Amino acid sequence: MDALSQLALAGGLAWASGIRLYVTIFIVGLLGRYGYLHLPEPLLVLQHTWVLAAAGIMATGEFLADKLPGFDSVWDALHTFIRIPAGAFLAWGAMGDSTPAMQMAAGIVGGLITSGTHLAKSGGRAAINTSPEPFTNWTASAGEDGLALGVLFLAVQHPLILLVALAVFLLVLVWCLPKLFRFLARVLRFLNGRDTAALPSPTPR
Repeated sequence: MDALSQLALAGGLAWASGIRLYVTIFIVGLLGRYGYLHLPEPLLVLQHTWVLAAAGIMATGEFLADKLPGFDSVWDALHTFIRIPAGAFLAWGAMGDSTPAMQMAAGIVGGLITSGTHLAKSGGRAAINTSPEPFTNWTASAGEDGLALGVLFLAVQHPLILLVALAVFLLVLVWCLPKLFRFLARVLRFLNGRDTAALPSPTPR
């Protein structure tokens, strides 16, 4: 695996892990097991039958949990402590054919990417859940399913396009996160009864 493919795989795994961790592990493990993707040695464990079975079960549970308004935010909150270290590990492992220094750098940056995607996902869901109807929630969930699969496809088949898309995504994320944090702070104050004003729209004006 050349350097560009390694970087794309590391970035793609970190990006997708913040959205759909278990689907990411399951798909990459299957691709490696059946020879469609060369996995570096640290990620060969993803091909193991027990890992695939556990990831498949959890992916099914996540798919269902993510479609339930309100519970999806609880699920996201719990997975703050799972997705971020897992994304960092996957990015670290993806650079297993490189130097230890490159692996460490990939793990650090990968953890940052996963943190950003996870916070964007969970924050966006919290905003959507202020609406009582479930349709926007289901639409957002289906969009996230498609995004995670698209990221993995680009990481494997079109690494350069993936890296460009990731750079654009991170720039947009840097611009959006402060606005999302302010909105979530208003939500928390509203839920605590300290802000009786109507909640603002999370979309910047």
